[in-house]
Amino acid sequence: MLSHLVYHSLSSPPPPRRKFAGNCLRLPRLRRMNPSVAAISPETTLLYDVGVSAVASSVALGLLRFFEELAKRGVFEQKLNRKLVHISVGLVFLLFWPLFSSANYAPFLAALAPAMNTIRMLLMGFGILKNEAMVQSITRFGNYRELLKGPFYYGLTITLATCVLWRNNPVSIALVCNLCAGDGVADIMGRRFGSQKLFHNPNKSYIGTISMALVGFFASIGYLHYFSLFGLMQESWSVILGFFVVSVSAAFVESLPISTDLDDNLTVPLTSFLVGCFVL
Repeated sequence: MLSHLVYHSLSSPPPPRRKFAGNCLRLPRLRRMNPSVAAISPETTLLYDVGVSAVASSVALGLLRFFEELAKRGVFEQKLNRKLVHISVGLVFLLFWPLFSSANYAPFLAALAPAMNTIRMLLMGFGILKNEAMVQSITRFGNYRELLKGPFYYGLTITLATCVLWRNNPVSIALVCNLCAGDGVADIMGRRFGSQKLFHNPNKSYIGTISMALVGFFASIGYLHYFSLFGLMQESWSVILGFFVVSVSAAFVESLPISTDLDDNLTVPLTSFLVGCFVL
């Protein structure tokens, strides 16, 4: 019996060694978090959203003040300064959308910034508030009554896109990008290089219309990718194709004489919304 136990102990394989460095001390493997969860924790509070809204409002106001100073100093001609405001304010505001929480009240807090600016356009347009530098920086002819049209439509469009469509709907991206980037660049390119006029509208040029379609389209793709990093939207060829259709449609409507008669700040977002509802 003793010899059998000795033989068994010698012939048995040694017990496995405990791998302290490999198992016990190994840190738990982190799961890959959804970017939106990583950016905005589940414990997001009303105070957090109020803070983001305050920052977004401050940045928008800061941009407007910046271009006011440029207008006062005559750094850019009035028309170029106006279009730079047109391009930058809406697109910069769009960058803040993913930073808000997923709470039901978040889009309404986000909409405070453009809503406040829209109300200010109304008050200035009716002559209740006075700000000559602002009028010079965002109107065509320096008349404060102009604030009741283009600038008011601009602010109202972004306000409605924020609280109605919000950040999970690609139509909101198409709407804001075609209004801000597309329409803004179209005017700049048309004035500088638009010698070849459209046959159906001598006030518009081929280069301006083409630039609007392309810039609006590529800006939409850029923001689609940006939102997808936060897990808010999914990139797909169907959405990209839809963006192209929306941008071409908006550029075509903007080239029509009716856009000049009404206001392209009204016709461009309206076209983007209607077409986008069908193709996005």
